[in-house]
Amino acid sequence: MFPAPQIKSLERLQVQDGVLINAERWLRSHNYHRQRQNIHYQSLNQPGVVYGLGVSLIAAPKDVPSQYNDRRWLQIQPGIAIDLIGNPIIVPQAIDFHLATDITEEKPRLIYIVVSYVEPESLQRKQTQEYEAETFRIDEKTTPPNPLEVELCRILLQPGLVALENPKNVFFPELNSLDFRYRQIARSRPSTTVRVAHLQTTAPEEPNSFANLSYLIQSTTSLTHNLQGEEQIDRLAFPLQDPAVAINYDLLFTTGRQPITLGPQELTNLTSYLDTGGVLLIESPTDAVERLESVLDLTEQLATPLEDLRKLDRNHPLRTQPFLFAALPILNQKPLQILIAGGIVFVIGDLSASWGLDDRLSLPRETIRTAQELGINILHFARSRRQMTQLRQQTLPPPTAKADSLKNVLNKLEL
Repeated sequence: MFPAPQIKSLERLQVQDGVLINAERWLRSHNYHRQRQNIHYQSLNQPGVVYGLGVSLIAAPKDVPSQYNDRRWLQIQPGIAIDLIGNPIIVPQAIDFHLATDITEEKPRLIYIVVSYVEPESLQRKQTQEYEAETFRIDEKTTPPNPLEVELCRILLQPGLVALENPKNVFFPELNSLDFRYRQIARSRPSTTVRVAHLQTTAPEEPNSFANLSYLIQSTTSLTHNLQGEEQIDRLAFPLQDPAVAINYDLLFTTGRQPITLGPQELTNLTSYLDTGGVLLIESPTDAVERLESVLDLTEQLATPLEDLRKLDRNHPLRTQPFLFAALPILNQKPLQILIAGGIVFVIGDLSASWGLDDRLSLPRETIRTAQELGINILHFARSRRQMTQLRQQTLPPPTAKADSLKNVLNKLEL
């Protein structure tokens, strides 16, 4: 998830007769237009590679010392990328790059090859010409890229001075080989991003429930243009022990057969989460009678009785946004039922089991697509409920750690 621009007023030079245009004022005037452009880009787009910037293995250049002739040379191909705040990163010609990292631990470690924009004014060199080209920096890192870096590839490197290899299968790269699967491509920003957590209980977890939730989140990118699920799905203990942690998520998901029992404090924690606009998605098999009864008791304690989606307004967002459902699907030859109680969405049936690949790879494509579309409607409902509730409360959500790190970077750059 890429953070939105900072909410910060822009300042522009007020030009009038008699104003002396010196170097400082000229620079600030141009920076104003750059900041406007960056805000426009960051508001509507996501950073990434625009074109080119491939990474290939090459032989060591002839003029390097013999100790560097170690089959760890890369060549970055020409291309263009755009960073988070809209700075264009232009690599006009191929760049030879030596991978110098030496893994001293016993286990392999991820190495990231990244490119970033460099402000000409930040370069510690004497100005000798009237115009200076904007430039870039290529780095190898053992930590994930920061918000202003664009990843070109990564390598899971073994300890020692091992040689690099091209992957035999680009979809499943081996150790010490180039991995391009995580390159971000510059594209339009979705209008909203939903954050989801998977709830864990002391009862045995349903097989594949976490993997199937991941499949649903991945489907948002290809099935809808305006909603994106954050790829990282955290696991939280349920019942909730700390509502301050849960508040970071638009939707909490739990599935299984066991009844749900909450103590007074746990019930208070859940109420606090729901009051912020969060949604609790509970799934239950049709024959889990004790679980069904426990959810009914829970909603009665919250004074929000369950209502059948079929009896609500025909234009309810769970039925219409973004995908249209006249009737709920039949999965595994069992009709699906959805009940709603405020911020609780109660699904009776095997919805999540159809979000991904079953063990026998036997689910028809139509079944998976239908289940994912209904799941996306639930994600959209959760995000919309959260957004409108926060607007009513007239407060902004607390910044995420990633947003905080971006703010620190921007402050250093004075943007």
